[in-house]
Order: sequence, then C-alpha cells, then structure tokens
Amino acid sequence: MIRLLKQVHRFYFLFIILLFFALFYPFYYVAAKRAEWYGILNKLRALNSFLCSIFSGIFFRFSYETEYDRSQAYVYCANHTSNLDIMIFCLIAKGRFHFMGKDELLKNPVLKIFFKTIDIPVNRESKMSAFRAFKRAAINLEEGMPLIIFPEGGINGNTCPPQLSPFKNGPFRLAIETNTPIVAVSITDAWKKMWDDGAKYGTRPGICDIYIHAPIATSGLTTDDADVLKEKVYNLIDRKLLKA
Repeated sequence: MIRLLKQVHRFYFLFIILLFFALFYPFYYVAAKRAEWYGILNKLRALNSFLCSIFSGIFFRFSYETEYDRSQAYVYCANHTSNLDIMIFCLIAKGRFHFMGKDELLKNPVLKIFFKTIDIPVNRESKMSAFRAFKRAAINLEEGMPLIIFPEGGINGNTCPPQLSPFKNGPFRLAIETNTPIVAVSITDAWKKMWDDGAKYGTRPGICDIYIHAPIATSGLTTDDADVLKEKVYNLIDRKLLKA
C-alpha cells in the first residue's frame, strides 16, 4: 500500500513539474534569449522550484555554517542522489548561476532549454567535450557567474541508500585556476523523498535537510593542490552525510 501511494505521489509530482514548466515556458523562452537576462531566468527558475515544492509537499530546510554573499561567484560542489537536487540549488544560488551536467540533459524536455543556453552540457566520455565545457565554465566564473556541479559525475542509481562516490578532479582544478572559492553542500536526505528520478521507489512528501558549508578559499593554491582540495571537500560532505 505504501509503495502504491509513493508511485501515486510520483505521478502527481511529475504532473506538477510539467504543469508549472508549461506555465513558465514563455517567460523562460524570452529570458533565455540574451545573456544579460540570465539573472531574470534564474529568478524564474527559483520561483518555479518554490511553487513545485509547495504543491508537491516536498520542502527544503537550509542550514548555513556561516553567512556569505550568495550572489558572488562560487563553485558549488554537492553530493548527488536525487533529481530534487536541481530544485535545491535553484533556491540556494543567486544571480546568474549556472549548472554543469551530462549532455543527455539536452534531450530532457524540461531542462534542455537551460542546457542550450545558460547551463553547460558535457560528455564526460570525451576529453574534448570536457575541455570545452570547463573552458566555458572558467570564462563564466571570471564574469561572476556561480557554477553548480556534482563532482561525483552523476547519480549512482545502483545503491540505495546511496553512498558517496569518488569525486572527479575537474571542479577543483577549475576553482584553483580561476581563484574561485568552493562551497561544499551536503544534501543529507533528499533521496528519502526521491531517490534518483523516483521511478523505482516512488516519491513522498516531507522535509529535505541541506547543509551549506562555509566557503573555502582557493587563493594561493596551485593545481598541484587539487587533490588535497578535493579530499577536503569530500570529507566535509561525507562526514555530514554519515552524521545524518
């Protein structure tokens, strides 16, 4: 019975996502036309995420280790266990933030408008694609655009409860090369409301807890320090997940 209710909620949640996307699409289409309107585009994404949260009954509780200016350029690094993570970051980040994600999202009916404009698709099997993606991300960071990236490289759809996978080096080299602080984010229990896309176990309403760690400065570091920085961020997130 519980599994059936979770599947019913999943279909209801998908309906809410598609309904609000359809309502917002004309505004997305206009705001995505010009780079100088990307701040407006992200405000629309945040409002859309907020409304989907309200109507689905899936809420987000944010805890900050310290106050910081979220409109500044940061490289946000988080664990990735749920499609809810996109909504979560649309509410955390401010300004002209953008995501980097797998190029399969160019075929996603909801996300492709963003990955054809503000966000950065990457084929992680192609070194040339990865090089171009990180080059574009570096330019965006230098122009003050926060970057959101999941250094595990995707959702591990084989293990539930999910386990933190090893991190890729790219985000940490990028942060050092552009002298951009990193903000580690621990998304502790979103998977309990929706694991991956929710297809296997369904979804359910409730509160997701998210912990935003203090920014980590990268000034004075060289690319030789990327592994140390990666390990530091990994341990911050992992300890929070284990505690939860």
